[in-house]
Amino acid sequence: MADPLEDLQTAVERGEGVNFVPCLKWVRRGVAKSDPDKVKLSPEELAAIIEQTGGALKDIELDEESEGDENADPKQEKMNGEDVNTKDNIDEKGEKDINKEYDMDNYDDDTKDGDGGLGIGSLVTFADPKLDPYLSMKRSASGNQNEDLESNSDIEDMKIKPTDNLVLVGHVEGNASILEVYVYNDVEDAFYVHHDVLLPSFPMALEWIGYSPEGEGGKQGNLVAVGSMGPVIDVWDIDLVDSLEPDFSLGTKAKKKKKIKGYGHKDAVLCLAWNRNAEHVLASGSVDQTVLLWDLNGATIASTIKAHKEKVQTLAWHPFEAQNLLTGCCDGYARLFDCTSENTYKQWKVDGEVEKVLWNHFNPFTFLVATDQGTVQLFDARQEDKPLWTLNAHNEGVNGMSLSTQCPDCLVTGSSDKTIKVWDISDDKPTCIQEQNLKLGTLHSLEGCPDAPFVMVAGGDKQDNNLKVFDIREYAAVRSRFGNRSLKNPLKYTDFGYTTANDAEVTENIDQNTSDSYNDLVNGTKSKDVEMSDKTDTFPKPDSGGAAKKFLKKTKKKKKQF
Repeated sequence: MADPLEDLQTAVERGEGVNFVPCLKWVRRGVAKSDPDKVKLSPEELAAIIEQTGGALKDIELDEESEGDENADPKQEKMNGEDVNTKDNIDEKGEKDINKEYDMDNYDDDTKDGDGGLGIGSLVTFADPKLDPYLSMKRSASGNQNEDLESNSDIEDMKIKPTDNLVLVGHVEGNASILEVYVYNDVEDAFYVHHDVLLPSFPMALEWIGYSPEGEGGKQGNLVAVGSMGPVIDVWDIDLVDSLEPDFSLGTKAKKKKKIKGYGHKDAVLCLAWNRNAEHVLASGSVDQTVLLWDLNGATIASTIKAHKEKVQTLAWHPFEAQNLLTGCCDGYARLFDCTSENTYKQWKVDGEVEKVLWNHFNPFTFLVATDQGTVQLFDARQEDKPLWTLNAHNEGVNGMSLSTQCPDCLVTGSSDKTIKVWDISDDKPTCIQEQNLKLGTLHSLEGCPDAPFVMVAGGDKQDNNLKVFDIREYAAVRSRFGNRSLKNPLKYTDFGYTTANDAEVTENIDQNTSDSYNDLVNGTKSKDVEMSDKTDTFPKPDSGGAAKKFLKKTKKKKKQF
């Protein structure tokens, strides 16, 4: 299967360019500020940040040198001064050889400044651009810099509407790692980048956090936790534009030169899960084979889970029970932990390394497990035996898996075989309704929109097209199977506004293509093959929980495209 961590390491080692989306996350409607804040720094504040960043990059460089010098000859350790190679820099006439002294033969080679190859250590030197002699800046007719660059349209695009969802995208392009914040509006058919953040390391996992640990008891927030190839989890404020540093971080990296011990994970963070029922709790899984439960109020570790025998790749809190945490590991086991008792758990052996785990919020006693062998299995948490069914879903690993938030038994999977598939899992024998190649390359990530139950976003590794938002109702087979199915809303997201999908829109625009110590923390507050079927199931009418605007697929010009 496609392992983002291994793919990145291999590409970097070979010096290859990479461009893919390893992780993404939706943000619910109504939680983002309508007018996001913007960072405004004085020259003095910016100068301080530049100096601090330079020092941090120097520390990273020293740490890398110390790691590389652990087995070095002690005599060579003393030869780190500026005139170590003085004799080597003297030519036959006894004069300095400039070519050797300044290594002019390798002058054009790429170098790393201890910053992961980003080369940003000396990118910014002057806090006040006026002091930079190499920077020529155009001014507007009024004399104010960049005054004429912001149009009314730009100002309007910066506003977040109540009907907007945000899509958080971890994007790796070359040596650059970026957190991109997109606006998606299904009513206006809009999808564009709102703002982005330059990340210090390759993102491996994103998790939205609707809680802000400010003040006693915290409050509603709009944050995103970023797990990366480093051990530290950075938490960014999505409502803050042009942010230069995270709101706070979970854990610290060990610094051998300064003899500072690390706190938290010791290796790359591969998965994150926020607990909606205990909002100050975040779980993280790592290459170091542990799961940490973080108390966001103090950025401290509340509990450590050490039952795993390999790297932990996926996590999922139970949708309604705060203490139950589901994990998936490369040792081929899915485990369910009761976090009220330390390392108390059940486990299930699955067909391969676990890539994704997912609770069925329509039947919360059951959960789904996807593996690197392309299988999806359904288990009952009350039974420690065989799966209820095993689905040979894909030819390669399943890297993304999403259940519709409001349409019962509608499952979508994404795979390294470059396809997504839509499934009806209402029967003992799951049925494939649609298979489609999204032309995004290998699919690394997939997730369903919480407020629009048929809208998905997927990320791949195709150089010129690796991100797509799509509505599965545009496939005729999906519309035929799920169009009349009664909707439910157990997770209490924004209600779709209609009893069924067919009530929401006309059929003229449908695509006819059918091919292709945790107690205190919480209280602190049978194998089946795939076959095609035209059977349609119905479910009881759902409870009314409000209405969203009518979803109509109209042909509109996108404001911006990825």
